[in-house]
Amino acid sequence: MNDGWRPTPLNGVMRRTVPLHEDARGSFAELWRNSWTDPLSSKPFVQANISRSAAGVLRGLHFHMRQTDLWIVLEGRAHVTLVDLRPRLTGDSAAAATFSEVVAPGDAILIPEGVAHGFWALEPLALLYLVTNEYDTSDELGFAWNDPEVGAQWPEGQPVMSPRDSQAPHLQEALSQARK
Repeated sequence: MNDGWRPTPLNGVMRRTVPLHEDARGSFAELWRNSWTDPLSSKPFVQANISRSAAGVLRGLHFHMRQTDLWIVLEGRAHVTLVDLRPRLTGDSAAAATFSEVVAPGDAILIPEGVAHGFWALEPLALLYLVTNEYDTSDELGFAWNDPEVGAQWPEGQPVMSPRDSQAPHLQEALSQARK
């Protein structure tokens, strides 16, 4: 049983819509069950976080060598971009495959190790994310969101970014750091 997961163009990156049950009182949704993701990840999820972003905020592109992420959109919409770095991390010089899509409340994306991820909040956004490792700065890697080598498609305009993201290195430098 796949529990509603659908593959994306990037191997191992899965997407699903969380069923929302609504009535006159409000709504209810099961956001995550271990049985939904256990077959999809080699490690269990051990930490949950919530990220809130104002419209126009861009976070990313970040990647991990030892962590899988599960994103669940709670409020708002975002333009998500994923970049499969796994071949490049093992020495293949092929271009990194990218995948971009707009996500909305109830959308969930499973992001494996070695897949860079980022989002541009199109409206105020609340994103719940579960991870397979507790926070560890040694596994927080990233590169410039607009690196021409990646060719990621983003919305028009100038995003609001953290100093970390606005000063991120080019992809090649980030890959060199990851291989150390």
